[in-house]
Amino acid sequence: MGLHQDLITKLFRAFEDLLHHEGETDFWLARELQALFGYTKWRNFEQVVDKARAACAQAGAVVTDHFADVGKMVALGSGARRRIEDVAVTRYGAYLIAMNGDPRKDVVAFAQTYFALQTRRQELVERRLAEVERLEARRRLTASEKELSGVIFERLREQESFARIRSKGDAALFGGWTTRDMNSKLGVPSQRALADFLPTITIKTKDLANEMTTHNVKAYDLQTESVISSDHSANNRELREALGKRGIRPEDLPAEEDVRAVDRRLARETRRLPEQVGRLDGGIDADSDESAGSGPAEG
Repeated sequence: MGLHQDLITKLFRAFEDLLHHEGETDFWLARELQALFGYTKWRNFEQVVDKARAACAQAGAVVTDHFADVGKMVALGSGARRRIEDVAVTRYGAYLIAMNGDPRKDVVAFAQTYFALQTRRQELVERRLAEVERLEARRRLTASEKELSGVIFERLREQESFARIRSKGDAALFGGWTTRDMNSKLGVPSQRALADFLPTITIKTKDLANEMTTHNVKAYDLQTESVISSDHSANNRELREALGKRGIRPEDLPAEEDVRAVDRRLARETRRLPEQVGRLDGGIDADSDESAGSGPAEG
């Protein structure tokens, strides 16, 4: 599932609120990101930052351009002050931190996109999040097709069976339109997979149908092509009915951009990021009053 609109708005504002400026360079402080990323102890988050530094070096970028060790004064409960160490990071540095964070956390998944774009427009972040979700859905579909194909081959010992079973499943999902019909309807180039041009919801539906069929083949020891094909068609038909109750007809959804083109474009944007962001010169002034025990200042 993608991130909910309300959560996207909340996270966008949270990261924007933590943004600092040094001349023309935007930067964030690691201890402030620590709290947002859900790390309670600095030493644990510092390990993520160290991995990001290593990734920066491996990518051929100058680490000190994107990671600057800084210190700041924080207020203790007694009224005294003490200095704690922190790290200022550019957008590229923050992106690398996000890429080394726990991808199961919504905030990390959001941050990977937020920092990958040299923009401060929420609608562009939302669009990229949707594109990343579609790419991930396509990868999952590839994996579930591979698993189902393998399970079918174990039982039938024939390579072509999976293609026939998948085609009948497609006909059930698309209301009688076969894979070939849908390729023609959506203008899919020859020798390309239909799924590369389907919208995210259809890709995820096909993936779930594969998972259901794989489960049933194993759980009920289905052994013939006709039985497996019948089960796969039934799974697709039931999912089609569920979509129909929400007013969604898979065969009527328009084609989307080729996932290969999307993947190349996102990768190109990421490669260019180190050259597009400003660089830190080591003169960052991170001094601020923070009460001891406020989260990021501890650990």
